[in-house]
Formats: sequence, C-alpha cells, structure tokens
Amino acid sequence: MPVRYQLMELRHLRYFQAVAEELSFSKAARRLHIAQPALSRAVKELEEDIGAVLMLRNRRAVSLTEAGAMLLHEIGILFQRVDDAVKKVQRVANGEEGELRVGYIGAPTQAFLGRLLAEFRKRYPRVSVILEERTPERVWEMVARGRLDIGLTRPVLAQHAHGLHTTLLRHEPFHCVLPAAHPLAKKREVPWRALAGEPLVILARREGVGLHDAILTACQRAKFTPRFTHTPSVIHTVLSYVEAGAGIGIIPDSVATLGAGGPLVFRPLVPVQSVDLVMVWADACTSPAAGAFRTLVAEWLKSRKLWRK
Repeated sequence: MPVRYQLMELRHLRYFQAVAEELSFSKAARRLHIAQPALSRAVKELEEDIGAVLMLRNRRAVSLTEAGAMLLHEIGILFQRVDDAVKKVQRVANGEEGELRVGYIGAPTQAFLGRLLAEFRKRYPRVSVILEERTPERVWEMVARGRLDIGLTRPVLAQHAHGLHTTLLRHEPFHCVLPAAHPLAKKREVPWRALAGEPLVILARREGVGLHDAILTACQRAKFTPRFTHTPSVIHTVLSYVEAGAGIGIIPDSVATLGAGGPLVFRPLVPVQSVDLVMVWADACTSPAAGAFRTLVAEWLKSRKLWRK
C-alpha cells in the first residue's frame, strides 16, 4: 500500500519521535506542549498513513515495534537533513553560501582585487568565487546577459543600452612612460601638448574603447593629432615597446604604479585627464552573494581601503 504523503506531515513525525524517545504519551505531550488526546490521534493517523503498527500500547507502557524502531532511526536522519537544508538556505539568503561570478579588467584592478577577494572569502568562506578577465565591452555584455554577477570595468559607449547599475570606483589619471634618456623624463609633469609629434604607443581601441577614446580626447584638447606607432592588445606590451625605443607610451595610473621601479620613467600628464573604473551589475541579479560583495566594495570605498596597500 503506497504511503499517502499528502496526508503525512513533519509535525506527525516529530510527534512520533517524541513518544518513541519518551516511551510515554503523557511525557511526550508535556514535552511538546500539546494535549495527550491530540498526540494519540496524530500517531494513529501516522500509522494509518504508513500502513504499519509502530507502537504497542497499554495503560502502563509503550513499546516500539520493529517497524517503529526503524522509523525512529530514519526520522533522526531525515530531521538532520531538514535542519541542514534550512541552514543552507538561510546561508544562501544571507549571501554566506553560493556562487559569485566576477568579471574584471586586469591592470586597473590588480592593485586591490586580490585583497578585496581575500577579505570576501574571509567573511563568506562558503561562497565559491569565479573570476573571468575580459575586455571592458565584454564585461558589460556578460553582466547584462546574466553570465556575470558583478563587473569591474571601464565605461563603454553602449553602457546606457545595457541598462546596468554602476558605482564609480576611481577617476584614474593618465601617465606617460618614457625611456630614462628621453628629454621629457627630466620633467616632474609632462604637458599633453609636449607629446605633439612624438611617436605614441597606446592600447588598441578594440581592447578598451573608453581608454583609447579618452586619450584621443585629451590630445584634441591639447590641440594636436596624435601619431600612434603601435597599438598592442595587451596594456603591458605598451611598456615593452617603450623600453625597446618605439615611442612614448600613454597609460592609466594603475599601470604606471605596477611598472614603477623598472628601467622606465613614469610621469603624470597635465592638465589631468582621466578614465573611470566602475563596478557594474544588473537589476536581474538577485544573488545575495553579489549583494554582499557590493556591500564590501562600498565599505572599502568609504574607508578608502580599496586603494590602500
């Protein structure tokens, strides 16, 4: 005879467990804070649902049948799994368990991303963090499509079409990178206008439209048309070209910081022009883990810890 699960309730199982452990309806009723007749009916209904006698009763004693002893054992396992499931759901709901997918662009996030993720793992050790390094445009696209929960990226031309939320992380100023022997290396700051006529090396536009266009805008404001000799696909290749004598590089501050201490010279460009670094996410992303990550970023921004080494 099939068990009528629709009639069986966890409440009935808990009632049976109490009676089976106490081997007394009266003691179990006091433990459960219910009337003894209601407890007796519940156990009887459970036996009818299962189709087996679970307890032998008389006025003096209660004993378990073999079937009842087996049910008591299985109930213990069942309730432990139910408790574990409830706790897991609560952890997920609180952002303490689950999965967090973060897309990022390399050099601009290198100064803080490792420390940020270490703190996040410390607070939420049960959350699995998946990292994907992509171009700025690809990060926006993947966040908009739900393939990433959070993006750490540059603004892009089509950002408004994606309809994502953004938090500004930093206005990142530009530097030029020069061979130590270059005359401009003697200056503490280099005017943009001083780059007129110089061979320039910058990141390819396909790898970072916002960065590339911000450099073009700065050159236009300085009233000159830039002469690009190389536009590599990787920002650190800009440094290699400069070291090889191929020209002057234009890079964001984050790359200048990472390259400091080598054979090249890094100088801020004036007047200050910058490119933004932003965190992006979608309305459709309801992941509590993503919410916890955004909260941590906001906390670090407020304390300026995001940029503190």
